[in-house]
Amino acid sequence: MARIFIGIDSGTQSTKALVVDGDTGRVRAAASQAYGLIGGLPHGAKEQDPEVWIDATRKSVRAAMRKAKVRPTDVLGIGVSGQQHGFVPLDEAGKVIRPAKLWCDTSTAAQCEQLIRKLGGLQRVIELTGNAIPPGFTASKILWLKQAEPKSFGRLATVLLPHDYINFWLTGARSMEYGDASGTALLDVKTRRWSETVLAAIDPELASKLPPLRGSDQPAGKVRPEAARQLGIAPGAVVSAGGGDNMMGAIGTGNTRPGIVTASFGTSGTIYGYSARPVIDPEGEIAAFCDSTGGWLPLLCTMNVTVATELVKRLFSVDNDKLRGLVKQSPPGADGLLLVPYFEGERTPNVPNGTGIFFGLRDATFTKAHMARAAMEGVTLGMNYGLNRLCALGLRPKEIRITGGGSNDPEWRQIMADVFATPVVAMQTSEGAAYGAALQAKWCWHLGRGERVRISAITDEFVKVDNGSRVEPRRDAVKIYKELQHIQDGFRGACRDAFALHARLRDAL
Repeated sequence: MARIFIGIDSGTQSTKALVVDGDTGRVRAAASQAYGLIGGLPHGAKEQDPEVWIDATRKSVRAAMRKAKVRPTDVLGIGVSGQQHGFVPLDEAGKVIRPAKLWCDTSTAAQCEQLIRKLGGLQRVIELTGNAIPPGFTASKILWLKQAEPKSFGRLATVLLPHDYINFWLTGARSMEYGDASGTALLDVKTRRWSETVLAAIDPELASKLPPLRGSDQPAGKVRPEAARQLGIAPGAVVSAGGGDNMMGAIGTGNTRPGIVTASFGTSGTIYGYSARPVIDPEGEIAAFCDSTGGWLPLLCTMNVTVATELVKRLFSVDNDKLRGLVKQSPPGADGLLLVPYFEGERTPNVPNGTGIFFGLRDATFTKAHMARAAMEGVTLGMNYGLNRLCALGLRPKEIRITGGGSNDPEWRQIMADVFATPVVAMQTSEGAAYGAALQAKWCWHLGRGERVRISAITDEFVKVDNGSRVEPRRDAVKIYKELQHIQDGFRGACRDAFALHARLRDAL
């Protein structure tokens, strides 16, 4: 009998399922199901119907099971990774009240400001929770529902995050684990308890609407018969606590001990590292998350990564290979052309009204090649802003493990190494979040059998880097990018008023 664990990663654009051999760590099969956002919403609003995630989970798991040719009874556990910060409101019967507002939704900026003022300012908020309250986090979405849709808020019985909702569908139990909960701005990450002060500032009854908290080593439950039938597996498989996509990505890249940093280059970008203690940023720019192993996961998030390269591809009608060819035609630094990539607003630095800027356009740089390279460099510099902040708070990266679509491009990997001034390497298993979810499920299954095993022992055995992808930084390029970093960082404060003025103009048109 094979011992199989399924990892599910429910993201913004698709849901992926991996069938993983629990004895070897080999991915036996993978499948995915794509979907999109709800269209026609006001500027800044990003929403999805949670039932889309359930449908995609059913289809991707069944497809992966068919490819793997494993028996339904072989599946011993399931782990779920989900996009962080989304707000799934349930009524008393467990029905979704309205579409989920997602991590990339910036329409609640006004509620963030209200909460921060009511709580006594940014420094007081950080004292209470360890985190700021940026627009992407869940807290402001709850207040938005109360103010914008009071009838819906009146029906609210349970607040869940996206991966919690999938766990609820799988098991019938409502719960939340510390890692994903720390991205709500409701949890004090130092004590791993809800902040009663923050909850009361949103609504006096909010505490009663939050599900039980559980540790990452505790199961969310077992797969109920109806969910098992729809997935094509046997009922009773353990469902691990799961976690946010960054927490699961940390497990899937072996980022379970100090010295390793993970950088994810997807639609958005994240950089994070393991810590055995809370890492609190007094400026509130770095998220002081709990991880999904029992430690902490200081993290930066930028909202614009492959967003930029996809826009350039669309503008010039090129595919990935042609984009890479264009990048090769321009030197490091793109002859001074710099992209400030705030296309969807930005979270780190916190510029919710931001837009994209090409700075340094002149006759020599007004070319496809320069714009292509500036797009890759600009978003990498944007992530490096946060990496520099992480290092200032005490992280010491010896190696950066990269995941996401950008990690597949050798030209971009070299840019990453040069901008970060640190060796970078891709993973043998590219779907880090889904793989991490499967490994967490394996960990939970072992613990449930009374076997004392550390998650780091599992990741040390199974998580492998692709040494053929390893890239070292180049001294001359590192020097160029340090200068460009200084220029890009300057836009953070210099253009804040201009971004706000432009947003008012845009909304008036």
